[in-house]
Amino acid sequence: MAEEELPSVLILDIGGTHGVLEDLAALLKKHFHLITMKQFLENKEEMSKKIQSIFVFECRPTIDHELLESLPNLKVIGNSGVGVDHLDLKMISSFGVKVTNTPHAVADPTADLGMALMLASARRLVEGNVLNFLG
Repeated sequence: MAEEELPSVLILDIGGTHGVLEDLAALLKKHFHLITMKQFLENKEEMSKKIQSIFVFECRPTIDHELLESLPNLKVIGNSGVGVDHLDLKMISSFGVKVTNTPHAVADPTADLGMALMLASARRLVEGNVLNFLG
């Protein structure tokens, strides 16, 4: 499938401090034409018609009224995380845009860490490690 045929998704950036991780961007590129916020702002008129989705990574880009108004073909906002507290769902839905997230993405790792902490506490592993280090 040619890149022009792929649906366009807006992301903040690739890599750097706040951008989508490069491995994740490579995966996204298999299914989407990625448009960074910088590319969008440099050519807003042309890009705004192409963007059908926004991929929110670590609460970025910020979804506000101005951004939603500038994207007439936006259909969905995909949030790469469990919660959507950082998104104004009522405002977003007023534009006819759907919001998705990954509600069970961290369920197993959270349970694993919880069990590890309980076992470490019950067996006093931290204290034992400190004594072993000092002693």
